[in-house]
Amino acid sequence: MNDRPRTPPTADVDAPRARMRADLVTAMRERRRETVSALRTALAALDNAEAAPAPETLRTTTNEHIAGSRSGVGSTEAPRRVLSDDRIRALLNEQIEERTVEADRYEAHGRHDAARRLRTEADALRPYL
Repeated sequence: MNDRPRTPPTADVDAPRARMRADLVTAMRERRRETVSALRTALAALDNAEAAPAPETLRTTTNEHIAGSRSGVGSTEAPRRVLSDDRIRALLNEQIEERTVEADRYEAHGRHDAARRLRTEADALRPYL
């Protein structure tokens, strides 16, 4: 996983996400619920993977000033990780695999409607690999 701070967005880095967002809007207009669900979940997984790591230890202070803190515009923004194309594909593969495994479990329990829904969601993510 790449832990370097996020650089300004470029077409190459954000192309898969932009395509997914555009397809999400189309799917919402066409009322394709399974596709909307799959794309929203996948986009959230990508956003979570880019999140800045949580600090290992939290320090408590008794002073009103915190050493090393920033103030002003953008001071509350945390740098985000940049995901490589391989990492994006791996995350999408995880999403597809998770849905496929759960669909098989639903089939085994006679829930064919839920299995079909999960397989449709998995199929909706495959074009982005």
